[in-house]
Amino acid sequence: MQRKAYVSGAAVLLAALLAGCTGGSDEGGSPPDSKSGNVGTTAPAAQPGKYRTLPQACTAADHDTLDALLPGIRQSADEKQQEKLYEGEATVTYNTDRRDGCNWKVESTSATDHLFVDFERVVSYDTAVSDDDKAEELYTVKETAADLPEPSASASASSDDVSPSPSDSTGTPAGDGGGSDEGDGKGDGSGSPSASASPSGTPTALQPRVLDGLGDQAFLDDKLSTGSSTAQQRTVTVVFRTSNVIVTIEYAEQPTASTDTPDSEEMQDRARKLAQELADKLND
Repeated sequence: MQRKAYVSGAAVLLAALLAGCTGGSDEGGSPPDSKSGNVGTTAPAAQPGKYRTLPQACTAADHDTLDALLPGIRQSADEKQQEKLYEGEATVTYNTDRRDGCNWKVESTSATDHLFVDFERVVSYDTAVSDDDKAEELYTVKETAADLPEPSASASASSDDVSPSPSDSTGTPAGDGGGSDEGDGKGDGSGSPSASASPSGTPTALQPRVLDGLGDQAFLDDKLSTGSSTAQQRTVTVVFRTSNVIVTIEYAEQPTASTDTPDSEEMQDRARKLAQELADKLND
């Protein structure tokens, strides 16, 4: 009888151990997750960007736009040379659905003009971060690096006038004096007497700034520098983001005569019209 009682106790102990093992198997053999209610569930992945491909940078601008930006093209008497200048030179890239760029350099009788267009499609590899958010992050890095000056009261008041649609002709800010040399392409970049100039030689209302009405985010930079010769080179940069695509335009001009200075308003107007054209192309 005592032996029978001993066997029954062992059986009870074995049953208890088996029950404990069975309970652990329901959790996959691991401790329960600290986030109750999340066992077996997966957070939804962030939204992909709007764009899956990119336009070809070298054909993104039409001939009329390139004629305005690069007047030396029309001055070439050789049709084959003209076509080659229109084509530009594609930048080296290993995936044109992720990045595509193009360079143009054209000499005219009055200046040498450079144009660079770059499309970048941003893809986030973090499932918790959307393509748009990643693109916004990269755009912010570019804007911060540009070190845009704080807008003055006068520049802020005229920002709507200096941010025209591509259909307007000059982008002349209110009170800037539309009849001044600033709009004829032959001025010294200082604008009318009423438009104060910064140390860079750019009128206050045309200073580097954030732009409205171009993509989701946009800014413009304008720098005047002395190149290898005594002639001053002006470089206007426009960067904008539309969803998960960042577009960069760099437009530079260096006059042939050392006494000339590229016109800020004229160059900004041309660069912004191109930017709007590219933004429209992305939305087609």
